[in-house]
Amino acid sequence: MTCMTRRDGELAIENVLLNSIAEQQGTPCYVYSRAAISEAFQSYATALEGQDHLICYAVKANSNLAVLNVLARLGSGFDIVSLGELERVLAAGGDADRVVFSGVGKTPVEMRRALEVGIRCFNVESIAELETLNQVAGESGHVAPVSIRVNPDVDAQTHPYISTGLKDNKFGIDIQSAPSVYQQAQAMPNIEVHGIDCHIGSQLTDTSPFLDAMDRVLDLMDALAEQDIHVRHLDLGGGLGVVYRDEQVPAVGDYIAQVRERLGERLGDRKVTLMFEPGRSLVANAGVLLTEVLYLKHNEHKNFAVVDAAMNDMLRPSLYEAWMDLQPLSPRKGEEQVYDVVGPICETGDFIAKERELCLEQGDLLALCSAGAYGFVMSSNYNSRTRASEVMVDGDQFQVVRERETLSDLWRGEHCLP
Repeated sequence: MTCMTRRDGELAIENVLLNSIAEQQGTPCYVYSRAAISEAFQSYATALEGQDHLICYAVKANSNLAVLNVLARLGSGFDIVSLGELERVLAAGGDADRVVFSGVGKTPVEMRRALEVGIRCFNVESIAELETLNQVAGESGHVAPVSIRVNPDVDAQTHPYISTGLKDNKFGIDIQSAPSVYQQAQAMPNIEVHGIDCHIGSQLTDTSPFLDAMDRVLDLMDALAEQDIHVRHLDLGGGLGVVYRDEQVPAVGDYIAQVRERLGERLGDRKVTLMFEPGRSLVANAGVLLTEVLYLKHNEHKNFAVVDAAMNDMLRPSLYEAWMDLQPLSPRKGEEQVYDVVGPICETGDFIAKERELCLEQGDLLALCSAGAYGFVMSSNYNSRTRASEVMVDGDQFQVVRERETLSDLWRGEHCLP
């Protein structure tokens, strides 16, 4: 995490010591770096200069309004998967005409609202959805712009829960069946074909699956042109991985350069808009989760550090067995011991790190690194725990961008029987 440094041994994000945030805001607490988010977005923008393009941030990675606002100010588009994400983007200052709507289960209510505000495109994932969208658009007096999300049956070589491009996955339409689906879409009175969409998974550390999928998408584009169906854009999705531990991840510039080279070889003089949907690669390494050591527990077989952050705050380690770096905010001299770092929730699966060599004392503060993506957005109130606060650092200042929930928030909207 380039946004994180040590100042006289003390951990800082940009020019703010994390200890000062923990003292003022308490823990658990998510902390994000505006500079890191901006730098990550700019790496895509710079690599795509000279190419007609749109970078659509995948809102599901981190949907805090401040994060969305930072990206909107940079000119980002947005990839959404729900009505709630659409309204968040609008509330944060995003432009509807830079929004693409993905997801396998769009409802008529969601479709109607998206048409009303004028989103750029629907990424359609089934024939049934296409038929419903045509009906909804007709009833509301609109023509719906669509891409068909195709499933290229490419192995992303990532965790099975975040692989989306295989035949066994629920996403998209089999690329072999896509030409007939495009013909159906072309014939519908309230549908306008705009592009092809493809997304094969998340946390990819090799460009080969991307390029393999792209070749199959370009073959489809050629086949459609023979049927007089001409697409305006290619949406290649997101999924580029980040470094959590020791992954060898291609630089954004190198990845985009390979895509542009392959595109130039295949398209010739034909012009299309190139679209991407990065999420994790924009925000993961821009955030940390701060937590306090509550107790140290030693037994004959295992040492446990019980912290105040739990699986309800950060689900990735429990759900995906994800490895995330863990750093003390202040250095401590002494003998290190091997700890499992666990939370207070009544589940054996409640842990944030296993078998880490740490020198700890009760009350120490820790930072779980690379927590800016799929952290707070996946958090819950399990065990009736309040959700964490969120903070954005900007230079030598920080601002609370989500207040910590209160206990009364836990039962807001609930009612006892009369």
